[in-house]
Amino acid sequence: MVAAKRKRWSQRVTKTSNALDLDPGVFALEDPRQIARSLKRSAERSRRGKVDPFRSAMSMLSFYINRAGVQLPARQRARLDAAKDELRDLFGRSRRTPR
Repeated sequence: MVAAKRKRWSQRVTKTSNALDLDPGVFALEDPRQIARSLKRSAERSRRGKVDPFRSAMSMLSFYINRAGVQLPARQRARLDAAKDELRDLFGRSRRTPR
């Protein structure tokens, strides 16, 4: 039972993060801009975060991508990576240049 409880810690963090209150299903949205807008809204509304809203939103998005790992379908991975660029645009940050 302990192993099963440990396995789901990332799901719990995504749902009950101490930094953000996420909209339900935010990472399943089809439009990267909608994902970014939702994360931005959540980050700006939150008063519990210790860092600026951009970093909170980007951290949560990266956390979700990293925890999903290889089980994340390529199409969804591409959509979430595009949401990172949209998030940078919404916060007036420069986009990353491709390697």
